[in-house]
Amino acid sequence: MDTIAPIPDAFFNPLYEKLKMYYVTGGMPEPVLMWTEARDVSAMQEAMSGILDAYERDFAKHPNIHEFPKISMIWKSIPSQLARENKKFIYKVVKKGARAREYEDALQWLVDARLVHKIYRSTAPGLPVSAYDDLSAFKIYLADVGLLRRLAQLAPSAFGEGSRLFTEFKGALTENFVLQTLITQFEAAPRYWSQNNPPYEVDFLIHRENDIFPVEVKSQANTTSKSLKKFKELFPEQVKLRIRFSLANLKLDDDVLNIPLFMADQAERLIGLALEQRQT
Repeated sequence: MDTIAPIPDAFFNPLYEKLKMYYVTGGMPEPVLMWTEARDVSAMQEAMSGILDAYERDFAKHPNIHEFPKISMIWKSIPSQLARENKKFIYKVVKKGARAREYEDALQWLVDARLVHKIYRSTAPGLPVSAYDDLSAFKIYLADVGLLRRLAQLAPSAFGEGSRLFTEFKGALTENFVLQTLITQFEAAPRYWSQNNPPYEVDFLIHRENDIFPVEVKSQANTTSKSLKKFKELFPEQVKLRIRFSLANLKLDDDVLNIPLFMADQAERLIGLALEQRQT
């Protein structure tokens, strides 16, 4: 595609089904092989469990043996962290009474091992993006959406239950999937933005060339977004384009680009096309 235009239903609907399949399998080679070649759900599940078990065995290789249980507890808390309405990482979800200074080294081990992605809250869409990081507020996502599904013990049967898979787990799978694709497309890691009073949150901020784009992730076709609107009101000069990922079709509506979830890995290119289209 070289223009921003709706995807015909003949392509849209099959790609939507493939996306649901990817939420189930993730992108790890062995589970994908079990699914695409053997169509064996139990073998796919077993392969995923094997990967998770191997990761947990790796935790024990930490130089400080006392960090092992902390790493394991953080790892197992990730589905609970993402299931919350406010997905900001809370140490007390890991263990009652837990404090940052006790667990931050364990968390950093997971980040350094590239098993999780740590996304900081940004205070404003400025450059360089790191200058606006609130280091006390961040979200944690898994490296693979399929492993997140398995770690959360969400059964593959959700795949055959219409759109339930996209609403189960409060959109956590969808956010994790989109974050995975953004990480690979942009040099700077995405951030997110929020304010408390009144409460607004933009799921991600992406840095492309010298521009910052606010991103909203919707797990359904519903595309209303008060937070994207508020962000534009607060930072009108910095926002050339607002991005929304949803189950709605590809469309450029004034300064809002809606990208179907199954095209998330094309975001960088589609943003470029949308910016060109708005200039003509």
